[in-house]
Amino acid sequence: IVLVQFTTAQTSRTFHDFESLNDAMDGIVKMYEQKLKQLNPSLRHITYDINDLFEYIDGLSDLSCLVLNPESCTYVPYGKEWIKSRVFQHLKRQAQ
Repeated sequence: IVLVQFTTAQTSRTFHDFESLNDAMDGIVKMYEQKLKQLNPSLRHITYDINDLFEYIDGLSDLSCLVLNPESCTYVPYGKEWIKSRVFQHLKRQAQ
């Protein structure tokens, strides 16, 4: 489960439920890509690097993941630094 608060307004809080950690990392990247498209509607191709994505993550009021631990049947919370590390690993695997 990805919990996100886009701005300081509490009404910007939302969550996204994903089937896997990889899907969640893809979902976070897609949130960023949607924001880029929203900010640049006239551009057909938009490029960015990992630092741009990390700046987006850091700029969110809140971003965290709740990851199911199947052994204890509980959710473990992780913050932005863990998410950035996982997104980086995920994108690196996709590039290979």
